[in-house]
Amino acid sequence: MNNINGIKYVLATANSGKITEMQKLLSDLNISIITRDDLGIKDEIEETGSTFFENAKIKADAICRISGLPSIADDSGLVVESLGGNPGVYSSSYGGDKLSAAERCLYLLKNMENMEQRNAKFVSVIVCVYPDGKLIEAIGECKGRITYKPEGTGGFGYDPVFKPEGLSKTMAELTTDEKNIISHRGIALRNFFSLLKTGSEGDCI
Repeated sequence: MNNINGIKYVLATANSGKITEMQKLLSDLNISIITRDDLGIKDEIEETGSTFFENAKIKADAICRISGLPSIADDSGLVVESLGGNPGVYSSSYGGDKLSAAERCLYLLKNMENMEQRNAKFVSVIVCVYPDGKLIEAIGECKGRITYKPEGTGGFGYDPVFKPEGLSKTMAELTTDEKNIISHRGIALRNFFSLLKTGSEGDCI
């Protein structure tokens, strides 16, 4: 099967969990991608934005300039209602840069120890920047609840403490295929694919 438009896209992320997930999702959508490592790009990109869109655009812009190729960036995070939307754009550094993913989950649960309101959502914003300046933005959300303890060993990040709406399992207890169907990133990338096919710019959710 041929690539949708004959173009290779560079993934702007350096996060190994995101790379694995996005490679699978984009491959299923018939979009050819290469990684930063494939091109030997080691540059650290500082995420100085205050929104998911701003951070995704910063990453996509930077890798597009360095590589000369269209670049796809994801900025995503966990938005918890009772924490005023935190950790949000700071999800990957919540509680301090030195915490492991497992420790970050426990830190979140500690901060919610006496909270009965546990509604939350994962949000993913995909931004693709082309060398000619064209930009495509797509959004995906997965609503659910924060559990009282970590459950499951799959996935990455906050997956063990997030139970999607209508399911009895956490994200970390789902198979890769099950997760990709409902995940914020899966939804955002399928929305991106729809925009790519129609040549549209903008967002959808």
